[in-house]
Amino acid sequence: MSVIKSNLLLLLAAAIWGFAFVAQRVGMGYIGPFTFNGVRFLLGSLSLIPLIMYFNKDSLPSHMGFKSAVLPGLLAGTVLFCGASLQQIGLIYTTAGKAAFITCLYIVLVPIFGLFLGHLVGRGTWLGCILALVGLYFLSIKGSASIQPGDLLQLIGALFWTLHILVIGHFSRRVDVLKLACFQFLTCSVLSLITAVITETIIISSILAAAVPILYGGLCSVGIAYTLQVVGQKHAQPAHAAIILSMETVFAVIGGFLILGERIGGQELIGCALMLAGMVVSQLGSLRAAPDLQVKELM
Repeated sequence: MSVIKSNLLLLLAAAIWGFAFVAQRVGMGYIGPFTFNGVRFLLGSLSLIPLIMYFNKDSLPSHMGFKSAVLPGLLAGTVLFCGASLQQIGLIYTTAGKAAFITCLYIVLVPIFGLFLGHLVGRGTWLGCILALVGLYFLSIKGSASIQPGDLLQLIGALFWTLHILVIGHFSRRVDVLKLACFQFLTCSVLSLITAVITETIIISSILAAAVPILYGGLCSVGIAYTLQVVGQKHAQPAHAAIILSMETVFAVIGGFLILGERIGGQELIGCALMLAGMVVSQLGSLRAAPDLQVKELM
């Protein structure tokens, strides 16, 4: 597979993830955020089973790999549940585009959190952090110097996405990645459905009414896009992959504009541009220092 084809696969994955923010907003017009996430991640988990069977057909018995992925999957799934829940609830109070940009702060936060793990952080990362923070101010602060509620939830969620990436990075070299993903999605689904039973009213007819956004969020955003990322990153340079995948923020803004009629003013456009610049600068700096680092996003 050529580098161009690999980059196109990664760009398609970014587009799917970007438009998933729109699907998440539409889905909550019918059901609660925890019900949506519960069903969505259950579908995502099930969609990986055929891939696991295919890629492991000539290897050791699959139950051996599954056993080693259980505990890492439980831990990663719990962190994923926190991040996904904050993101889903925050989408009630903010736009799909703003949610995507703030969520993608994890691209800047990951190397900074790595300081506590003894990782080196270059000047490019600090410059990217400053650009992203200034962009966040322009994007989220309106009138008085206070962040909007939905944006605050997305910002807290970005911290959990950062932790999630670090957890995945730690375990992905020790257990089968697809099995790890399957268990973490299943864990997130179970926790979401338990919370939904306690806090929401689950109505089957409402779930069926939200079938299209749920199917998109579960099968496309989780199953298809994750597979495209895995295949694309086998032949793409890490720096290119990280930058291309960060384009999901742009697709989220486009999707919110075309499908939901969301409008972004001049100040917010400046904020988006600064945050995107910060993401790119941060990744270029960190990937020069560690060229084998590959950031994985599982939504």
